Amino acid sequence: MPEGPTIVLMKEDLQKFEGEKVVSAVGNSGIDNELLINQKLKEIRLFGKQTYLIFEKVSVKIHLLMFGSYEIDEQTKSDKSLRLGLTFKNGKALFYTCSVKLVDDDFLKTVDWEADVMSDNWNPKNAKKKFKANPKMMVCDVLMDQGIFSGVGNIIKNEVLFRIGVHPESQIGNLPLKKLNELLQEARNYSFDFLKWKRTDELKKHWQIYHQKKCPKCGETVIKKNTGKGKRPSFYCEKDQKHY
Repeated sequence: MPEGPTIVLMKEDLQKFEGEKVVSAVGNSGIDNELLINQKLKEIRLFGKQTYLIFEKVSVKIHLLMFGSYEIDEQTKSDKSLRLGLTFKNGKALFYTCSVKLVDDDFLKTVDWEADVMSDNWNPKNAKKKFKANPKMMVCDVLMDQGIFSGVGNIIKNEVLFRIGVHPESQIGNLPLKKLNELLQEARNYSFDFLKWKRTDELKKHWQIYHQKKCPKCGETVIKKNTGKGKRPSFYCEKDQKHY
């Protein structure tokens, strides 16, 4: 599943269409494509892994899910995976194997934009309040909760927990204040590191624990285990990551 930094790159690719009107709209997402024709793209907003295309009279929410992809200015493929294809005067934006939904202004007002870890509006104080309301949640679940850390995915989760030396099955309520602050800071720091490395196509080269065999700190074997309610794979070192 694409994580927040990858969606930031997608937004950058799409920004050339801002201020342009949709010439044609195709795709099998189930929305009424006709509603988008002649609509001007006013703004592109992100909420973690979700992209919102804000038009004059309607907005489109796009989520790439596990296997979604997009292309800019490519020839439209006549296959069943095309969920939405938008043609503008200066190019095309094509979205494949993803979720596409129409949303209104009332829905946009319900989005907690301050939960996006890569946003200028990121508010760690709100995240702390959510920690206190769910003290028994495993920290691996907390990091993957899009209502708390919007944009964080499994790569970021694993690397952040290794950076701060915390076992993924630790309960958030058991973490000392110092570790809570490190968790908040590194979730944001690593997301921007991820973006930097993704730009230069060297993200995997910087993985410390994710899909590694040996701990880079002590040399012990890295444990791989499906953890938390989501049963997503966690990679961790039992020696260097404390179980609180």
